[in-house]
Amino acid sequence: MSDPIRTDLIDGVLTVTFARPEKKNAITQAMYALLAEATRRARTDDAVRVLMFKAEGDSFSAGNDIADFIAIGSAGGGGQMIDAPVFQFLKALADLDKPVVAAVRGRAVGIGLTLLLHCDLVVVAEDALLSAPFINLALAPEAASSLLLPLAIGHQRAFEIFALGEPIDGRTALAWGLASRAVAAPDVDSVADDLARKLVARAPNSLRKTKRLMRDAEALWTLMQREGEAFGSQMSSPEAMEAFMAFSQKRAPDFSKTG
Repeated sequence: MSDPIRTDLIDGVLTVTFARPEKKNAITQAMYALLAEATRRARTDDAVRVLMFKAEGDSFSAGNDIADFIAIGSAGGGGQMIDAPVFQFLKALADLDKPVVAAVRGRAVGIGLTLLLHCDLVVVAEDALLSAPFINLALAPEAASSLLLPLAIGHQRAFEIFALGEPIDGRTALAWGLASRAVAAPDVDSVADDLARKLVARAPNSLRKTKRLMRDAEALWTLMQREGEAFGSQMSSPEAMEAFMAFSQKRAPDFSKTG
């Protein structure tokens, strides 16, 4: 079985590829551990000038692997989410002060969208579909998205994305400020590669200092931990169990008896 997260360092660009196309690149805790390792490497390895996120198949990422989450919630592990590999990855993202580029085709769901808020340049396919259906799954926002998404697109648009969970396409993502380029799907990788090469050619320390000035890593990590508490408490809630079972059974959840 091939590695579900592949890394390649070429000419200063560390490319991290979601390589689980048969599962729409849904992310497991084991994959988060690999993502955390790669993101920490991007920060500490002087050979890395730019971190790039890409994906195999027809989806950038379907978000968290629901079966993985059902197992965590059923085991009562929701309250300890802050110790899980996903939060090691989020901490590494918060700390990263080098440029990050993303190349997005197909669906980008949950963490597939909120990850983009930590990217400095995002190239999306015009027909890509981005969504953050946390409330549909009776969960809560993560990755500091409760701050970063409203900052990027405004409160009302962010609340609609969170509360209704309906996708927006790549053209809308560009218009709203979630992407820096929207191009035809076959051109996504080449445009992202070109942007990464341009960043590699820029003064690296100047880029890092600029990024540090543009974001408060400590504040982001503090918020991520607060979100983790809310997310974890919801993980083992009756609402979430109903949402997870409904997802598995391909039906609409019934929240009429929860509250």
